[in-house]
Amino acid sequence: MADMFSTLGTWNWLIFGFILMALEVLAPGVFMFWLGLAALLVGLVSFAINPSWQTQLLMFAVFAAAAVPAWRHFARSASSSSASNPYLNKRTAALIGREFTLEKPIVDGTGTVRIDDTIWRVAGPDAPAGSRVRVVQADGASLTVAVA
Repeated sequence: MADMFSTLGTWNWLIFGFILMALEVLAPGVFMFWLGLAALLVGLVSFAINPSWQTQLLMFAVFAAAAVPAWRHFARSASSSSASNPYLNKRTAALIGREFTLEKPIVDGTGTVRIDDTIWRVAGPDAPAGSRVRVVQADGASLTVAVA
C-alpha cells in the first residue's frame, strides 16, 4: 500500500483532479469540483517542488478543507448579487412608482402607455393622451395609474 502512495506524482494528481471535475459535470452538486481543484493544485505544486507522498496527501487535505470556506464565500457573493436586483423576473413590480406618458388617452378608465418596446394597458382616472401618469399598482399585464 505504501508503494502505491510513494509513486504519487504530478500527473497522478492532475489526472485525478480532471476526473473529479468530469464527475462534477456528470453529477452536479458543487462538491467534486472543489476536490478536483484541490487535486489540481497539488499537481501544480508538485511540478515546482517534488514533495514526499505524505506531504502531497497533506497538501490535498489542506487544499480540500480550504476549498469549503472558499466555496461558501463565492456562493454568498453570488447570492448577494442576485439580491442587488430584487425585481428580476418581476417586471411589473419594478414599474410601480415610475412615471410614463400616456400613448392613448384613458377613457372610461382604460388606456395605454408605451414602456420601452411594450404597450401596457392602464386603468385609472380619465386623462388625455400625452399626460404624465404614475404607476401605483401592477396586476398581471394591467397597470393602475394616477395622474402625476
